Amino acid sequence: MGIFGDIFRAIVRVFSSSEAPPPQSGVPGKPARQQQPSVQRPQDQRHRRRKTADDLQVPSKKPFESLTTPFHEQSLPQTRREGDRRLEEQNQINQNNEHYVALRAEATREGDLMAQCYRQSHEAYQQGQGALAKELSEKGGEHKRRMERLNSEAGAWIFRENNLDSKPGEVDLHGLYVKEAIMYAEGAIEEAQRRGDLEIRLIVGKGLHSNGGVAKIKPALEELMKRRSLPADADPNNAGLLIVRLR
Repeated sequence: MGIFGDIFRAIVRVFSSSEAPPPQSGVPGKPARQQQPSVQRPQDQRHRRRKTADDLQVPSKKPFESLTTPFHEQSLPQTRREGDRRLEEQNQINQNNEHYVALRAEATREGDLMAQCYRQSHEAYQQGQGALAKELSEKGGEHKRRMERLNSEAGAWIFRENNLDSKPGEVDLHGLYVKEAIMYAEGAIEEAQRRGDLEIRLIVGKGLHSNGGVAKIKPALEELMKRRSLPADADPNNAGLLIVRLR
């Protein structure tokens, strides 16, 4: 081609040098490996959970705080606590029973009439009215006998109802007057001694429903056990339960 061929080849070389050289593999004679595009992985949301109000809440108990709880409270089974609660509820139901309440109310009325007759009898005697005094005294005696009969019936009813589901060696004295509780406790102790039992458990209550919230049955029975030389202690898990050792 002559001079025109040389010019054409020169132009081709100029344009060819402006292109980017192919990537080098770094190893002579081996083609370069193409670079893989990086894949953007989603962040693991399990480690990016946003804190809630519960996470910021201060724990209600300090570490090892349960170790400061008295041992008898830790060892008391939940079922027993629930059983004591159901027993207390049933006792309250029995003490509010219409039949039982009516018997106690009628006995109270007879007691008031007895006291009135005896007071009038005393006044009549002081005034020299012997016959009237005797008549009023006899009426007072009639009211007294009716009162005692009604209270005896009420005591027998609630003692039977409270002890329908009692455990062996356990006697419930809730709802009884002190005199009645002593009578039933003595009977239960004598029966347990005949069986050869080592102890008897008397449910005496804590006095929460007594007048003034003061227990009456428990101190009376503790005094009874002293007279009978029987060791008696309150249950460490239930102050309303008296454990009497029989031998």
